[in-house]
Amino acid sequence: MAQRKGRVVIIICTLVFVIACSSERAIVPSLPDLGPTPYTLEIPTWATDSIHTMYVPSDNPLTVEGIALGRRLFYEKALSRDGTLACSSCHIQEHAFSDPRRFSMGIEGDLGHRNSMALMNLAWGHFFFWDARAMSLELQALEPVNDHREMFNAWPEVLQRLRDLPGYAAQFDAAFGTMEIDSLHVSFALAQFERTLISFDSPFDRFQYGCDSTALTPAEIRGKELFFGGAHCVDCHEPPLFADHDMINIGLDSMPTDKGLGERTGLYRHFGLFKTPALRNIAASAPYMHDGRFATLEEVVDFYADDVHLNTPNFHDHMFAWKLGVVKLDAQERKDLVTFLQALTDSTFLHDPRFSDPRQ
Repeated sequence: MAQRKGRVVIIICTLVFVIACSSERAIVPSLPDLGPTPYTLEIPTWATDSIHTMYVPSDNPLTVEGIALGRRLFYEKALSRDGTLACSSCHIQEHAFSDPRRFSMGIEGDLGHRNSMALMNLAWGHFFFWDARAMSLELQALEPVNDHREMFNAWPEVLQRLRDLPGYAAQFDAAFGTMEIDSLHVSFALAQFERTLISFDSPFDRFQYGCDSTALTPAEIRGKELFFGGAHCVDCHEPPLFADHDMINIGLDSMPTDKGLGERTGLYRHFGLFKTPALRNIAASAPYMHDGRFATLEEVVDFYADDVHLNTPNFHDHMFAWKLGVVKLDAQERKDLVTFLQALTDSTFLHDPRFSDPRQ
């Protein structure tokens, strides 16, 4: 009898244990969908300060999946009407994501009227295009598709093409939680990728911030002293970006034929004002100025030394040193200054595989 009771107790305990375990398994919730993977930009500590701060909008945070989608879209020729042009057609990596042609050519052979700006360190940007007509990277990314001098396409056609191409629906779902492809998410993805185009590894950086006294040659050091001194380049091109957040008239013409910001606003005080470009990788991004009028850095330096038009309307206060007539450069100083500008080249950035066509 005792043995029988013992077996009953064992059976009951076993059943209780099995039921308990089964109940435990039944109430364990399934793992939630955590969404896209957050991505943090890798930047040196010296690259940010109270004046030069990064901006990533809260409604378009950087994610691994969003960046991957943006990279693919940056090289996607289906965005253009005839399938021949992508963003990368006019923003070429080895040229600091600029165009070596004075003016880029659209799908019908039409030429633009401004040189394609280099793309780097865009997370610090306050506005985009030479005339500042886009207040964010997201807005900037929308425009070339419709422009008749560029891709000359319509967004409904672009979106249908992307839906028809293999892999895009899954990538949009991974990046934004939706398989529905729309122009907003296209621009969001492109902006995410473009914000990863970080360039802070030039010989100047290694000399100035990395304490490598051998990173610059004597000629480059002399040019550096001119840049931050008597040549007054730093007045508009401040490190770490070697740019500022301003629109200025530098005296290219006595009477500007391209109204710049004034073309957008219609205000006379804005005529001839253009965005200050960054000088990082400047040796790789010829030609120069908003209209690509200068083919070489030597021509640029000669302009600032000899040919600034002081009587141009809206001549900017940043050019006060030219009004005073204190910018004087002899032949050797001009050569040293060009040599220093070449030392702002980040060769790693120009060939970084993370920024290249993912299909190659």
